[in-house]
Amino acid sequence: MRVPDEIAGTAAPEDGSGEDLGRIIRRLVDGQLYGVLCTQGQGQPYGSLVAYAMTPDLESAVFATQKATRKYRLLSECAHVALVIDNRSALPGQLMDVEAVTATGRAHEVATGPEFEQWSHLLTDRHPYLNTFVRSASCGLFRIDILRFFHVTRFQEVRQWVPARPA
Repeated sequence: MRVPDEIAGTAAPEDGSGEDLGRIIRRLVDGQLYGVLCTQGQGQPYGSLVAYAMTPDLESAVFATQKATRKYRLLSECAHVALVIDNRSALPGQLMDVEAVTATGRAHEVATGPEFEQWSHLLTDRHPYLNTFVRSASCGLFRIDILRFFHVTRFQEVRQWVPARPA
């Protein structure tokens, strides 16, 4: 996991206020504790609420789920996922001010070991109440390698942002 001093990315246009899109996305994901994980299986889409944490460079996210769930089975069958994060709960009745971001990528279960420790700490530092859950044998920890973000404002303005990857 690379932790840069600044958020970098390709196609990082400004929002009119002079703030680049990477920083806007960072502010949105930091302001929300939960997102909707979108999976697919047998020709059907599924959405599941998850507690997540994002790396500082926005290249990856992490979440945990019980192994005895449809979500876990679908993740095991198809790694392609989307994570939708929005701030609608903070803006009731202000639809035109709501922001949402969809992070698309691939989810991979993290095996026990040093990598597990790194990712589980990222998640439990943000969500301390998950510590026992994440460490239980019945839980799977997943890392999402994010390919791109789609940021939506004013209900219809969509911009794409791709996290910078090391060369």
